[in-house]
Amino acid sequence: MLYDGSKLTVRVDGDIAILCFNAQDESVNKFDDATMTELGEAGSALAKASGIKGLLVTSGKPAFIVGADIMEFGERFKKPDDELAAGMAESLAMFNTIEDLDFPSVTAINGMALGGGLEMCLSTDYRVMGESAQLGFPETRLGIYPGFGGTVRAPRLIGADNAIEWIADGKNRDAKKALAVGMVDAVVADDDLKAAARDLLARAIEGEFDWRARRADKTGALALNKTEAAMVFETSQGYVMSRTQGHYPAPIEAIRRIAQAAHMRRDDALKVESEGFIKVAKSPQAAALIQLFLNDQLIKKKGKKYAKVAHEVNRAAVLGAGIMGGGIAYQSASKGVSTLMKDIAEQAVDQGLEEAAKHFAKSVERGKLDNRRMAEGMSRIRPTLSYAEFEGVDAVIEAVVENPKVKKSVLAETEDKVAERTILASNTSSISIDELATALKRPENFLGMHFFNPVHRMPLVEVIRGKASSEQAIATVVSFAHKLGKTPIVVNDCPGFLINRILFPYFFGFQQLIADGADFAKIDQVMEKFGWPMGPAYLSDVVGMDTSQHVETVLAEGYPDRMKQDEKSSLDMMVENNRLGQKTGAGYYQYEKDKKGKPKRSQDPKAYELIKTVQRADKNFEAGEIIDRMMIPMIIEAARALEEGIAETPNEVDMGLVMGLGFPPFRGGALKYADAEGLNTVCTKAGRYSHLGPLYEPTPRMLEMAARGETYYAMS
Repeated sequence: MLYDGSKLTVRVDGDIAILCFNAQDESVNKFDDATMTELGEAGSALAKASGIKGLLVTSGKPAFIVGADIMEFGERFKKPDDELAAGMAESLAMFNTIEDLDFPSVTAINGMALGGGLEMCLSTDYRVMGESAQLGFPETRLGIYPGFGGTVRAPRLIGADNAIEWIADGKNRDAKKALAVGMVDAVVADDDLKAAARDLLARAIEGEFDWRARRADKTGALALNKTEAAMVFETSQGYVMSRTQGHYPAPIEAIRRIAQAAHMRRDDALKVESEGFIKVAKSPQAAALIQLFLNDQLIKKKGKKYAKVAHEVNRAAVLGAGIMGGGIAYQSASKGVSTLMKDIAEQAVDQGLEEAAKHFAKSVERGKLDNRRMAEGMSRIRPTLSYAEFEGVDAVIEAVVENPKVKKSVLAETEDKVAERTILASNTSSISIDELATALKRPENFLGMHFFNPVHRMPLVEVIRGKASSEQAIATVVSFAHKLGKTPIVVNDCPGFLINRILFPYFFGFQQLIADGADFAKIDQVMEKFGWPMGPAYLSDVVGMDTSQHVETVLAEGYPDRMKQDEKSSLDMMVENNRLGQKTGAGYYQYEKDKKGKPKRSQDPKAYELIKTVQRADKNFEAGEIIDRMMIPMIIEAARALEEGIAETPNEVDMGLVMGLGFPPFRGGALKYADAEGLNTVCTKAGRYSHLGPLYEPTPRMLEMAARGETYYAMS
């Protein structure tokens, strides 16, 4: 054994050295500090060894290397720039040592090689990939870019345009795509991977392949003249900027650094890469996106604990067909779960089936399914007008009309038709779970399972715990949500639950701005520039004014001290005039269908006429004031919900807002945004707007945290 570590080993087989990444007591290989240290030691041993003619790099895990250890990013990125630069230079030297060995090298790529894992592959002369493996640079999704030489080696290997695409979009590529651009030299059956890689290495050793020329290309300047370079880099920057609106600096910085280093040799180019990496690593966007990743890990960890006590859901039922019921049935059936879809009206059942069929058909159009698998999926949905087959279902999701009397009646009727251990879950968006539970004999088997619309797109599910809900019921629904490909967040019952409760103070800020004379279209422009996918007026039109008004009523009853409005609002005016948004063709905006049949918004003078009747003034607000008046009540309500234990952690509050509302991911959620602004700043700004009412009053705990300089997250 040439090197024997706990993360990797190097053994010699004849005249071939085999470096194998195989972290002991770990399920995956990743580049944590310990692995980097061992890679440096192994590289030194290889450089000093005699009699070796080639290096084969392999993995002992199902995935080659999944990337860096993101758990270590927080402390690392807090280091001073010079200290961080020194650490990066040390790491880069380890990859250079592998690349500069006096013999050819080949990597056998199995499973996944992501981020630093792919950069490890690029440090060898050749790459052979298993047919089911995937490659990718996911770093930009974390607000950073490849920092182990990826922005230097990839452009020289596959061309600047291809490398920029791989780095900027952060997506994984399959073997076919990797081979097409030249990221790998061969793709073989998974079972033949090591033999094929060894064969390629033997041929390189024999001189059949000129590995020295290949290495020279990879370590030299980029083969682009100035005209080509200008065209590639300017076009790429323009495209990425149009897609990101400047909210995500990492891909733009990566392009700039690739351009700056284009005519440099490897060592100087790597210094340019590191300078840019440090810049983006210390950005607020990186802090927010990395925290979101850690939030997701926390939720998955909780999910694994719940899975230990959960019942498996193999057969489900949906009560209430239509668009929402059909969407839930589709999601369930598409994940392999046999699903009954019941309604009292044949027409509603047909609508539900049409909704499910529409989503399956779109998957076929996009190449994700073939016709056979679509037929299999649809066959898992069994429409019914009776309870005849309900006794064998594991879980029932109630999605009937948002009316407590109707829901209670349907739930009580269903409870008598199912087995004693069957879980009942309501998809209510606002009605108290504890109130609905009063109609049931087995309230311990009942809870909320709130899907967001459209079901097939929105990743969040709120799992609402009632006072009587058992841990097993919670665990079963959490596990079922994971099975459906959703991210479940467990919250306690309260008016509006977590997401709508936090959203409506934001809408309150919107209504107050309009009352004070703001232009709703300008508010939309400002908030969309802030990062929201839709401004509040446009979002109201999409959700439906009547739906918004209903939730507003529920919240006003639940929190009369701060959410009850005495004055008539622009929302009230829209509902009174049957301008309910897209569903009626007019709301704040008017709508006409485009060529694809999608509603397209345009200004409508009638909306302004109606709004003028509820405005106290006519004022042109600056963008900063609009943002503060919109965001501060949302931050404060998020803090209240956390303090009251509606959600257990700030991680779950923020993840819910990002996944359920489309809160700008690069800002990390309301509490992460508060950390970035500084709680002292948030509380000071709130004081300026105290005349607007209690929604702008920070909680005593917030004021205490502000005085102490505390944050919601340790990384902030």
